[in-house]
Amino acid sequence: MAIWAVIKLGGKQYKISEGETVNVDKLRLNSQSDTIVFSEVLLVGSGKDLKIGKPYVDKAKVKSKVLETFKDKKIRVVKFKSKSRYLRTRGHRQQKTKIFIDKIES
Repeated sequence: MAIWAVIKLGGKQYKISEGETVNVDKLRLNSQSDTIVFSEVLLVGSGKDLKIGKPYVDKAKVKSKVLETFKDKKIRVVKFKSKSRYLRTRGHRQQKTKIFIDKIES
């Protein structure tokens, strides 16, 4: 039975499990250490056991490693107004961080 959890990170929620790699929005790290501990765990599940936080699960932590920081695929943003010859195209590449989930403690 795999242990999985839902964590809050940067205003978003991610469903993660042990041994998984996840691409999240760029993390601003204070130190050069490549390990991160997430304490904002909203939900932890394993098999039939389920722990729901109010808003966070007590004593639950997720330990992970930072693998790399990269740029995502380019997206095109187009502004268009009909009958007025107005067309503007811009591109954007979001910066992401790839993390590996080591252990989920609950």
